Amino acid sequence: MVKERKIILISCDSPRSLLDFRGKLIEALIVKHEVIIFTPKIEHQEIKNKLSEMGVRVYENGLNPSNVSIVSDLKYLFELRRLIKATKPDVFFPYTFKPVIYGAFVARFCRVNHITPMLTGLGYNFLNVGSRKTVVQKITRILLKLSLRASKRLQIIFQNKDDYNTLIRANIITNKNIAHVVNGSGVDLSHYEYSPPDLNNISFLMISRLINAKGIKEYYYAAKQIKEKFPDVVFKLIGPYDDNIDAISADLFSRIKTDGTIQYFGLVDDVRPYINQSSVIVLPSYYGEGVPRCLLEGMAMGRAVITCNSVGCRETINPLLRKANGFLVPIKDIQQLASKMEYYIRHTDDVARFGLNGRKYASEKFDVNKVNQTMVNILEGA
Repeated sequence: MVKERKIILISCDSPRSLLDFRGKLIEALIVKHEVIIFTPKIEHQEIKNKLSEMGVRVYENGLNPSNVSIVSDLKYLFELRRLIKATKPDVFFPYTFKPVIYGAFVARFCRVNHITPMLTGLGYNFLNVGSRKTVVQKITRILLKLSLRASKRLQIIFQNKDDYNTLIRANIITNKNIAHVVNGSGVDLSHYEYSPPDLNNISFLMISRLINAKGIKEYYYAAKQIKEKFPDVVFKLIGPYDDNIDAISADLFSRIKTDGTIQYFGLVDDVRPYINQSSVIVLPSYYGEGVPRCLLEGMAMGRAVITCNSVGCRETINPLLRKANGFLVPIKDIQQLASKMEYYIRHTDDVARFGLNGRKYASEKFDVNKVNQTMVNILEGA
């Protein structure tokens, strides 16, 4: 049976994510359907060019994803309502928090037939690192509950089971909600090809925005400890330092750039050369992740992993010891993080073995083609 051609409207909070995280999905959808993108302003011409080549229609907005802005948030609501009225989509697919919260609400109001919000992690809003909830967290939870109210037209997509259970426990969704769990955003195994790690010059790489909850401070201080014992071991960091409510302090950022503990490269367009030149990928995050893409990229290229036993991150570690691909450490535990780093330095055979296991695990569980087939089925209403 041939599925009917649909108009699919995608809303995101970052233009970079359209190609980095959803490029393969858009390619799969555009074969049979018309795809429309609603995104914050695209600053990079190459992103515009690629989307144009793919054949999607793009509409820009002024949404600020990282901070609360009543003016830009309200403007987003009205612009989205206008766009839905003009394009009449069959499917509305928002991902990340603001597009999910505002978008699902507007799409419901406009009576879109099929609403498929995807939560790519719960961010700060459900972190169990303090007893008090901020005003923003409280408001977010209320809005999320209203937006995700159970309906036959609404199907929620999660990237890990923990997030689903968290929203159930918080009474934001119920067992009446239609929900799916997919294996993150997947990773393109043909793009991130396997390469053997350098076992003679062990080095560590972290790929992350420079925010506290990603574990930047923990990585920095663990690196300082290791370099006291092993001064030749190299630590690298890739990622932007930008306007964010949880950005690391200016003092820590200055030390990272200048004191020689870490080699800092800022934001890069292609992480593959950096992964290729590194032995181990590190992400000591306690942020509310979906499934961290940087770990999947490292695994696909055959790199051993150190990450936290936290939501989303733990999904990347194979629980079978004979197929181990990395270590889980407690959140904010600098000593344990440094200990696992030292283990790899002293056991280089496991750097290679864990890396091979990681490539196999990425192929079995996180292959972007497998993940996207599930996504296409959900979006098509299969």
